Amino acid sequence: MGVVGLGELVKGKELELEDLAKKSVAIDCYNALYQFLSVIRQPNGTPLMDHEGRITSHLSGLLYRTANLVEKGIKVVYVFDGTPPELKEAEIKRRTRIKEEAILKYEEALKAGDLERARMYAQATATLKEYMVKDAKRLLELLGVPYVQAPSEGEAQAAYMAMKGDVWASASQDYDSLLFGSPRLVRNLTITGRRKLPRKKIYVEVKPELVELEKMLSELGLTREQLVDVGILLGTDFNYKPVKGVGPKSAVKIIKEKGLERFLREKNITLENLDEIRKIFLEPKVTDEYKLEWKEPNYDKVIDFLCGERDFSEDRVRKALDKFRVGLEKVRAKTLEAWFG
Repeated sequence: MGVVGLGELVKGKELELEDLAKKSVAIDCYNALYQFLSVIRQPNGTPLMDHEGRITSHLSGLLYRTANLVEKGIKVVYVFDGTPPELKEAEIKRRTRIKEEAILKYEEALKAGDLERARMYAQATATLKEYMVKDAKRLLELLGVPYVQAPSEGEAQAAYMAMKGDVWASASQDYDSLLFGSPRLVRNLTITGRRKLPRKKIYVEVKPELVELEKMLSELGLTREQLVDVGILLGTDFNYKPVKGVGPKSAVKIIKEKGLERFLREKNITLENLDEIRKIFLEPKVTDEYKLEWKEPNYDKVIDFLCGERDFSEDRVRKALDKFRVGLEKVRAKTLEAWFG
């Protein structure tokens, strides 16, 4: 879910994928995989599956989206979530309830023969299982694309890598990366292209968007610590209920004029675990134990895995792998060191 309402405060700069050429971007992998699981489905809402009933929608999205990015010369890194903070338990349970309700509504829509409605509810039922994560890591290894296993929140790890300068930016649909301190956040990277608006027969062109933390803080007149407090007022994954009656603009005003503690005292509001929530964002659990190394894909093994084991179309997989070749050739034309290592 991420910070509720923060998007109303953020002014991003629209990009073309070509603008990110030769830049390295750390992608919140769970965020991306959930997008793929939600969107890549049959007309009746059923996800893609192999002959053994294993879901493959996430692999499809991971292959073709990564191929599109690499073709443009973008050095992608995927970051996987680790153990979530204990304070996230309530949010996880809330999401589980939403999925359970969506499953019931999906089944009702199928019985009624309303495929459009069924597909809409099906998208809300996406669940990332352990074997899907293992398959995703296996595919990335075969593609030569590095990934990092975070000790806790993937967005925190991606932000840390960007702060260190090991990558140029972090990428996610959520804005939490900014609270975690990422100097640059790229949104829409894994959903770029023509997309249908929910519940409407209208298609829009989605483009990447760059948000720069220092520019945002300057425009809002906030410090990063104050931005975290704004996020807490609006509701985060660690206190998912926002303070009633407080919107994005009023939250900024409150934090600038009064500060969070004073406001809570005046309104007689108890916000449990305040210091712990702040610490999650300002001092997150991250690791330095990673090595970003881009390698030549093992083309034959990719085909063996996806086509031989997961029933992918060999023609489509080969076309995706051709995009890897194109991307690598573009970089080779300049310098090998720009890509490998």
